Amino acid sequence: MNKKTNKNDESNNKNKKWKFGVAYIVAVFGLIMLFNYGRSALYTKQITYDEFITLLDNKQIQEVSITRDKISIEPKKDTSYGNKVLYTANIGDKDLVQNLKASGVKFSGPLASNPLLLEILISWIGPLLFLLLIGRLMFGKIDKKMGGGVMSFGKNTAKLYAEDQTGLTFKDVAGQEEAKESLKEIVDFLHQPQKYTQIGAKLPKGALLVGPPGTGKTLLAKAVAGEAHVPFFSLSGSDFVEMFVGMGAARVRDLFKQAEEKAPCIIFIDEIDAIGKSRDNTMSSNDEREQTLNQLLSEMDGFDATKGVVILGATNRPEILDKALLRPGRFDRRVIVDRPDLKGREDILKVHSRDVKMGGEVDLTSIAKATPGAVGADLANMVNEAALRAVKQGRNEVIQEDLEEAVEVIIAGKEKRDRIMSDKEKRIVSFHEVGHALVAALLKNTDPVHKITIVPRTMGSLGYTLQLPDEEKYLVSKEEMMDQITVMLGGRAAEEVEFKSISTGASNDIERATQTARNMVTMYGMTEEFDMMALESMSSRYLDGRPVQNCSAKTAARIDEVTLEIIKECHKRAINILNDNRALLTKISERLLEKETLLGEEFMSIVREDKDALEENTNTVLQ
Repeated sequence: MNKKTNKNDESNNKNKKWKFGVAYIVAVFGLIMLFNYGRSALYTKQITYDEFITLLDNKQIQEVSITRDKISIEPKKDTSYGNKVLYTANIGDKDLVQNLKASGVKFSGPLASNPLLLEILISWIGPLLFLLLIGRLMFGKIDKKMGGGVMSFGKNTAKLYAEDQTGLTFKDVAGQEEAKESLKEIVDFLHQPQKYTQIGAKLPKGALLVGPPGTGKTLLAKAVAGEAHVPFFSLSGSDFVEMFVGMGAARVRDLFKQAEEKAPCIIFIDEIDAIGKSRDNTMSSNDEREQTLNQLLSEMDGFDATKGVVILGATNRPEILDKALLRPGRFDRRVIVDRPDLKGREDILKVHSRDVKMGGEVDLTSIAKATPGAVGADLANMVNEAALRAVKQGRNEVIQEDLEEAVEVIIAGKEKRDRIMSDKEKRIVSFHEVGHALVAALLKNTDPVHKITIVPRTMGSLGYTLQLPDEEKYLVSKEEMMDQITVMLGGRAAEEVEFKSISTGASNDIERATQTARNMVTMYGMTEEFDMMALESMSSRYLDGRPVQNCSAKTAARIDEVTLEIIKECHKRAINILNDNRALLTKISERLLEKETLLGEEFMSIVREDKDALEENTNTVLQ
């Protein structure tokens, strides 16, 4: 069935090329005929025999050429005909020669050498060659821009890296040890196929790299090719999508044909979801994309795995891929390239800092701890930002301060020193940020405060409180989530306690607190009301992770009520904590107003001093 389909597609392509060639030839001949007609109309003019005799009698003719059918007349310059060559029919006038002699006109008959070849050369062959040359130059430019000429839409546009030209190996990839382990077997199979084939093992036809943007999926694919020392075809899923139906399928066929010729080799299709979307949704059907996907499926079934052709695909939306594409025998393995853990982030920072001059006191472990959730691209950007800052400060090496500032630039933006706030606004922001920090310090299940600042940042914040975890966490308890929400609402609570009014500064806190509380209700089963009932599911896990509701409107209304109850409880709790520590809130806020930035150690020393003094006073009263 597949062979028959391929033959039909090839036949259709040949027909298209034949039709285009015929149309092109017709257009060229049409232009030549138009050229000849225009030339004839511009330089020649037909007149009647009577007009010819009148010109002859008036001696306005300079020369005449007589042929069997036609008389060509060259008038004198002073006539109204100008430089045009006139012609009229030869009617066989017996007295014509005598009249020409009487008027003193030069005349001649047909030339011995036939000028027909010269006429054909000037009128047809010359313009034809000129138009073909112009067409070749024009189509050559289209070839460069489109990766294939007008006559080769179905040609493969993949960028081919020859052996050792990717310039990357597994040493250049850090923080993805599990993913590398899954791909090392493919590399080993390409190196020593007999070791596997002797016990009947087959080379996996394909591996799908799945993970969030920036985690290193493309980097891993290039490292596999660099380790295997085989040709590497690299292209994007959108490269197959064309305006003309059937062109994408033709490119798929051409790609696999070239891959089999260069086997063993690796084909890497980045963003494979561009052509691999599920065909279930017929409402948004696209004939070109579906034909391309069908051709890709048939090619993956058709090629011989023993030849050493491996297909690597990359996507961050695996949930929308067609099930036929994901089944074993096509993509045999799904390799998860997820966000790195603490050790992974530290290894990534070491890889990206290899070519950067680092100071002796640089501590990459602390930077790794300060960047939970960061991917490889984020960490590479941080190292580069630190290097740029070092140059700006006039240093020839990067120090710890540069890296810490780079982390804050990525998180909150650059400092905006030119934004001048009034004393009243500064005081509100100071109490707001200290409210977050103080609630975090006085609760049990929270991350330590690393920094408090009221210096505005370019991403819109007038100040922020930075908390960093002591260790990597993979599970979060209900108590920890309740404390997180309480900390988020601590800023607004501090405004209420100190100023008895509220401002717009808590908008982001409210948004995050609401989302966390809703997740407790709908996804984590942390309320008695709904027990362990799943009310929302996560879509696009590796992108925005937006939840999709799976309940009735009545249940959704109750979800809102339970979420509000959690927020009210945490809000009240934050107010009580700050009311009980009002003096400490004021003391730290005044210090922050004075210095604009407090580091975590200084902040915690003030908190400990106050607690120690409170315990001493309590003991004195008891005695």
